[in-house]
Amino acid sequence: MASQSSQDDAVRHQAVVPDKVPNGDYPLIDNDPHFNRVMRYTRPSDWATGAAVGALSPGLMLYWEKVSPSFVGKGGFAPIMRLSCSVGVAGAFLLAYTRSSARFYGARENRREVDMDMREMVAKVKRGESLYGTSELTEYMQGVAHRNSRYSATFSHVLPWPNFVNHPHHGVDTAKYFRQAELELEQEKGLK
Repeated sequence: MASQSSQDDAVRHQAVVPDKVPNGDYPLIDNDPHFNRVMRYTRPSDWATGAAVGALSPGLMLYWEKVSPSFVGKGGFAPIMRLSCSVGVAGAFLLAYTRSSARFYGARENRREVDMDMREMVAKVKRGESLYGTSELTEYMQGVAHRNSRYSATFSHVLPWPNFVNHPHHGVDTAKYFRQAELELEQEKGLK
């Protein structure tokens, strides 16, 4: 009877691993990109789109104030306008971050990011650096951080949860970087 109970406990506490990995129409670059990497790869068009959407909040407040003045007295509109600008700036940043992250996930066109990723990672291989940086966290805590922030940008409009931890779990086969570095090194030797 005791062995049946321990088997039930083992089944109950097993990790849930999804059978399917989401696939986009474009190649997956990283399913849990580091915050700094997302910011470096953000396109100017992402910032422009974010700025346009972020300008809606203060723009609408100005419009409403013109159409129907609030008459709150001297200095009453300024705090509301500051709040509207803050909401607009936060919205602009989150939209730009989400659009850039979607390219890492392969959910948006990402030819530019694929090329940038290959150049960056091959350069790290040639220099002998760790591909995704080093961390002082234990392997277990790196896994926890990864499981908490993997594909998190898809829900950033509700709960922003970017990855700030360097870890080796990114959902891609890193052998492609080593193969490309080896090819480039052979070409460089052949040119000499």
